Amino acid sequence: MADVEMMSSDSESIDGDSYDFRSLLSSLEIDFLIRNNGDQVKIDSLEGKKLGFYFSDKEDEICQIFTQKLVDVYKELSSKGDFEIIFASWDYSDDTFEEFFSEMPWLAIPFLLFYLEETLDELDDFFFQERDVPRLVILDEHGKVVTDDGVSLIQKYGVDGYPFSAERFKELKEEEEKARREQTIRSILASPSSSRDFVISSDGNKVPVSKLEGKTVGLYFSLSSCKSCVDFTPKLVEVYKKLEEKGESFEIVLISLDDEEKSFKESFGGMPWLALPFKDKSCENLARYFELSTTPTVVIIGPDGKTLQSNVAEDIEEHGIQAYPFTPQKFAELAEMEKAKEMVQTLESILVSGDLDFVIGKDGVRIPVSDLVGKNILLYFSAHHCLECHHFLPKLIESYHEIKAKDEPLEVVFISSDNDQASFDKSFSEMPWLALPFGDARKSSLSRRFKVIGIPMLVAIGSSGRTVTKEAKDLITMYRAKAYPFTEERLKEVEAEYEEMAKEWPEKVKYRWDKKRELTLMHMMHYRCDECNEYGQVWAYRCKEYDIKLHPKCALEAEAKGTESESMDEETPNEGWVCGGDMSIGFCSSSPLSRGRQISVLFGI
Repeated sequence: MADVEMMSSDSESIDGDSYDFRSLLSSLEIDFLIRNNGDQVKIDSLEGKKLGFYFSDKEDEICQIFTQKLVDVYKELSSKGDFEIIFASWDYSDDTFEEFFSEMPWLAIPFLLFYLEETLDELDDFFFQERDVPRLVILDEHGKVVTDDGVSLIQKYGVDGYPFSAERFKELKEEEEKARREQTIRSILASPSSSRDFVISSDGNKVPVSKLEGKTVGLYFSLSSCKSCVDFTPKLVEVYKKLEEKGESFEIVLISLDDEEKSFKESFGGMPWLALPFKDKSCENLARYFELSTTPTVVIIGPDGKTLQSNVAEDIEEHGIQAYPFTPQKFAELAEMEKAKEMVQTLESILVSGDLDFVIGKDGVRIPVSDLVGKNILLYFSAHHCLECHHFLPKLIESYHEIKAKDEPLEVVFISSDNDQASFDKSFSEMPWLALPFGDARKSSLSRRFKVIGIPMLVAIGSSGRTVTKEAKDLITMYRAKAYPFTEERLKEVEAEYEEMAKEWPEKVKYRWDKKRELTLMHMMHYRCDECNEYGQVWAYRCKEYDIKLHPKCALEAEAKGTESESMDEETPNEGWVCGGDMSIGFCSSSPLSRGRQISVLFGI
């Protein structure tokens, strides 16, 4: 979550500017906004109110999740009568707009498809340079922009951020800093506003927070619908009971993120530790306070009441009771153990677990792991429901075939995060390589070993069985088959090749649509070409001022045809100017992305 200082620097270009919101909406050529029941609301009636311009898109998963959070905040503030939100849709059709807007209790710019893009472009010029959703720009009652990072602030502070002024954000930040300086187990778990000074046991008994003073306490942030939490809880129970048997001064308090009391009771009923009451406001406050980003999370509070570790869930998964007492000294010991383990790592030590000593081929036949020893192995963590996995898979398949065509000793092993056998079968049917069977117990240990926190992920294992890199996905994305075998030495060679290639290109070219604008050759990790709308990596011609990015192929072809294009009629199509990819360093992708950025999973759930 971005803090207030980060927010201020990121939005420096607009914070403090004042706008007449009516002029911002003037391109609509109407004097009203609408509610989802069809009612029209005069724009003039918003005079003197605080306004939030909410740019969002139903196709974006994070927009859907954030919208629910924003609805809750809006409803709590509606009684004040001085705050309104205006929805500016980035949906592609009236149907998706109507469906999304039906979930919103605030106002919206009518979905006028004929010139929606023109309208959004004008609003876009006021509020931010690069489009990204969800986006919430907050104006005060005088039309002054308070922040264009309202999403982070709503996520961080919720309704407590009202009236969304710089002074209020500063006050909240100071309160947080003071709370951290003076933090105790009581300040964390007791609730002065409700006079609650207890936590509860699974049988409903109240346990005073004072009973936890002087103990090491784990705050377990969990969600019963989260599969990772469901899988992790038995491991945590095992560690808890072992520490209890040893008489250690350790306790766990569940901080449930469930929305339904039935789910809370069912999950908490099987836990041997304590919890905050269901839907206690402290649950949400603590999620903000500890900047929760994923579940499961186990925050460790030391005997002195200070935060010892921000999340030891992975450490408990990997090391169990050995991670206790979760001190920096203990983790330094564990890190040394891991280094020693990596030095003697073999393919069998990674992929063999008891009787599970095989992978499967396309026909389901079992292939012994021993048959893979001595080869370079790519462990591909993926799932059918993952959008980014669908974008990446064609690149990996293309690279795989190119490498195999050279008789290189390479194999890929698919490690599925699919939710059911049918999804696994669909995923695996698209792949020309091997896999762990669906539901294989080795998947969890591999995810822990390589710290898989997001998919797709590609881990390269060398012929010796030792890990070469966990960043093979980025290397395939940038360099395709040229990156093989992913060693530092090979990457230095590839980078030198591209540096040499770029020496043949001019440092600057003119932008063919506006000869006054110069494009400069520079490194870019990943971008979309504004000429052919395809994706590219490594090199691009870019104008930073107007954020124009072109593949070298597109830029150089346009430069070469400059004289010809100037004499052409402006309405003549530019036939034959489609980027073939070679001079965009060969990494164009035909996979379309929705406006904004690719979906990332909020809170890792």
